[in-house]
Amino acid sequence: MSSPTGPASGLPVRMPRPRQPGRHRRPEPLAAPEGAPALVLAVPGTTSAATRSLAEEVVSIARSELPGLDARIGYLDGDDAEFPTLQSVLTRAAEERTARYEQARAAGADVTAPDGPVAVVVPLLAGPDNALLRRVRQAVMESRIAADLTDVLGPHPLLAEALHVRLSEAGLARADRARLFTVATAADGIILASVGGEEAVQAAGITGMLLAARLAVPVMAAALDEEGAIAATAEQLRGSGSQQLALAPYLIGPEIDAGLLDAAAKEAGCSAAEALGPYPAIGKLALAKYTTALGIAPQQPQGAQVR
Repeated sequence: MSSPTGPASGLPVRMPRPRQPGRHRRPEPLAAPEGAPALVLAVPGTTSAATRSLAEEVVSIARSELPGLDARIGYLDGDDAEFPTLQSVLTRAAEERTARYEQARAAGADVTAPDGPVAVVVPLLAGPDNALLRRVRQAVMESRIAADLTDVLGPHPLLAEALHVRLSEAGLARADRARLFTVATAADGIILASVGGEEAVQAAGITGMLLAARLAVPVMAAALDEEGAIAATAEQLRGSGSQQLALAPYLIGPEIDAGLLDAAAKEAGCSAAEALGPYPAIGKLALAKYTTALGIAPQQPQGAQVR
């Protein structure tokens, strides 16, 4: 039994864990501010169950990193039934924000009228694609909703990590650069395939340099949407001594027809890795774009070695 001064003798006493002092103290977990704008992931490409699954996994990762985050998905080619369009998602977010304010006032709460952007729109693109970005901007404008639009996710060291993982999953690269075990089918030259023209190729090239440092093999970026560019890059790599090439899509997936990747790999005479897909880094980078836009980012996500 317990006494006025505490538990009876012999019973365990559960004490709160003291906070760790000094610079190694764990940071306080970050949570979304009350009333913060929604994160709206703008998903390009043809809608499908696979596209929806990918987008849902990306926003799930973002929510796990920032508790309380209001994350939504809007499709550039949606139908507003199964796949809500970006415009309708923004309109719904604005209506719900207004409704919450009016309900709070009706309940007698002392609240201020909502101000600032209703949402932060993050394009689900690894690199710049002006044609798709114009469509995202147009959708935001046509919604007539106050929303901030962020830049694309790359270039970033985490995308180099993701490319490394996809290549290793396909047996085209060492899975662990630290232990240096070999893979019989490992490529000695990588073609980094992008879409979006020359600007996209240049942006992919930055991530390509990071990937080259990870794999210690030459990496060259080329445009999938430029006729002959992949084959020319393959010829250039072979001319510099690479014998076993691999195609690494610098793409998340929905923005490109899978048939185009297959055709490019055949054109280059090499195997191809999968697109980046819902790799955890994609969700973290989408969240980083959101928190940076709001000025609440503790720091940008850091790259990590593939284990």
